[in-house]
Amino acid sequence: MALNSAGIVTNKTVFEAARINAKTADAHESLLKNLLVVDSRPPWWTNRLKRLVQVPKRYLTGPGLIGAALNVGVRSVLRDGDLLGRIIDTFVVAQLRAEIPVSASRPRLYHLRQDNGSREVDILVELGGGSVIGIEVKADSAPARDAGRHLAWLRDELGDRFVAGLVLHTGKRVYSLGDKITAAPIATLWS
Repeated sequence: MALNSAGIVTNKTVFEAARINAKTADAHESLLKNLLVVDSRPPWWTNRLKRLVQVPKRYLTGPGLIGAALNVGVRSVLRDGDLLGRIIDTFVVAQLRAEIPVSASRPRLYHLRQDNGSREVDILVELGGGSVIGIEVKADSAPARDAGRHLAWLRDELGDRFVAGLVLHTGKRVYSLGDKITAAPIATLWS
């Protein structure tokens, strides 16, 4: 689970990697969810988009759990771009999950991915009335315009339902990446 935090992975992949049978894997996952160690975000769906993946995206509830479970330190994480990205994505979802109960609009968190993997939005926040905010999380201090390409696709496909796109990054600047798409530091979640 730690290796696949912030990932879209089938149950079969998880239990085969752990070398346990499906029934045991389901029991372990249920226990980890009940203990609030593992959480999942369901896939978002609309009939306006085609070939969307219907597999949940799993997360460890805290990014620190990933390093502990994998027995890796800061240097190891910084050398592995994929792992760093998963930890940062897990961190952002943990922060958003904590904000939902105090939000007046009670948004819901999802993920979106086409089955061929050509387009993916890390986090999709569904607001009341079917409006959405797309969020990409980047382990980059200054993402280029290309970092918002999947958000631009989603904006173009959804029209008025698309409220905003946000590319959260590790840098310090807020800047535009296009119409309704903004790059902003992860720290803006608190400010």
